[in-house]
Amino acid sequence: MRSPNSKRVPAGSARRDAGLTTVPRDGVAANVELGALIGYIGFHLRLAQDASFRTFAKNTGQKDVKPGHFAALLVIQNNPGIGQGALGKAIARDKSTVTPLIQTLRQRGWIEIRRSATDGRRINLQVTEAGTRFLRGLQRHAQSHDRKLDAIVGDDKTMFIDLLRKIANELN
Repeated sequence: MRSPNSKRVPAGSARRDAGLTTVPRDGVAANVELGALIGYIGFHLRLAQDASFRTFAKNTGQKDVKPGHFAALLVIQNNPGIGQGALGKAIARDKSTVTPLIQTLRQRGWIEIRRSATDGRRINLQVTEAGTRFLRGLQRHAQSHDRKLDAIVGDDKTMFIDLLRKIANELN
């Protein structure tokens, strides 16, 4: 329900003071009153993340490739032999989500899993040649995607990243 002094706004615009915004729904814009959500940082972080992830997937041309695949592959490539726990911490995933992620990367032939020589319970992850080739292509898309985000954020990129890190660090 709208507040008594709020008005509907035209599609494509937003009025912070009224708590109204245009929210895409099934590809059609609809004016929706967000109420208190309009001022919640977490809500806007989620909207921005969703938009960024959708654009990344669209630009790769592969619907089933997610930014999490890219992040995991890049971390594994930069840390050959990394364990599952360390990978999860590096990309902010718990065991329940990092395990299926690793299985997906392995099934697609992008990583190898080897048992540790010193601890049979520990696995070491390694990017395969196919994974390296695939990662090179994803890096081109990620760099292009990041340039678009740079254009949006502008000269405030360092401050913006610092604020995002502060949020992540202080909430963990």
